[in-house]
Amino acid sequence: MRIGLDVGGTHTDAVLMDGTTVVARTKATTTADVASGIEAALRVILAECDPAAVDLLTIGTTQFTNAVIERKQLSKVAAVRVCLPAGRGLMPRSDWPEDLVKSTDGGSYLLHGGHLYDGRELAPLDDAEVTALIRSLNDAKPAAVVVSCAFSPAQPALEVMLVDRLRAALSDTPICPSHQIGGLGLIERENAAILNAALLAFADRVANAFTGSSRRLGLRCPVYVSQNDGTLITLERLRHYPALTFASGPTNSIRGAWALTGLSDAIVIDIGGTTSDIGVLKNGFPRQSNLVIDVGGIRTNFRMPDVLATGLGG
Repeated sequence: MRIGLDVGGTHTDAVLMDGTTVVARTKATTTADVASGIEAALRVILAECDPAAVDLLTIGTTQFTNAVIERKQLSKVAAVRVCLPAGRGLMPRSDWPEDLVKSTDGGSYLLHGGHLYDGRELAPLDDAEVTALIRSLNDAKPAAVVVSCAFSPAQPALEVMLVDRLRAALSDTPICPSHQIGGLGLIERENAAILNAALLAFADRVANAFTGSSRRLGLRCPVYVSQNDGTLITLERLRHYPALTFASGPTNSIRGAWALTGLSDAIVIDIGGTTSDIGVLKNGFPRQSNLVIDVGGIRTNFRMPDVLATGLGG
């Protein structure tokens, strides 16, 4: 048997399935601590079966999207951009909404270094600059640090080198390389990495809530979370990459259409209370967007489904 949970900003829905048969379903109120709402839903579901009979618990959540939109549960992030002598014309977060800057700004730092589009070195890292950076970060004590290096998706070596040095010097601070979050496009990749880093502490609390709730109710099965491309990630990966779940809501709807109809290719419309999300099912998975994606007023370029939201609900 499998349990599916949808943890939204208002309600937590749960369903127990045996193969393709729905055995039980329920809806509970999402609580501020997340765990209480999950446990309330799971208790109803587990009244219909032995917890030992559950093989898998999968969770979809909009908690991290809501955190960005509502400017809540965000941590201060230092943005380190390795790009000089180029890239100084537009500082990190320069095009962000003011309230989101206030919620996440842990300082910005520009260093010499980076690569060109073909992987050639733009400039080497300056040891004196790195030493001064470590000193500044030790004094500022941001919750996390993002390192974005020019053209790092094409050649990540310099970005990885700086990340390793910072991790050695700041062992208690998460250090996040941008090339593991976004693609080509320095500003958009940096934006995506900063948003992800700002959610790391919250992601840790949410993952602990998911684990604690399931274990307290006797579940010993694996726990997975749905991500933007329609596949699943472990809770450990969620702790490092919460931004990968930003679009799990519409993604789950698109994958749900595949599960319910058996169609591999279709246009799917998820009609909510205030908006409708329109997406494309391609080969059984949500079609991915190749465009810059707006998240909470921020331009990003990481993996997201191609979804159009329109103001038609009911």
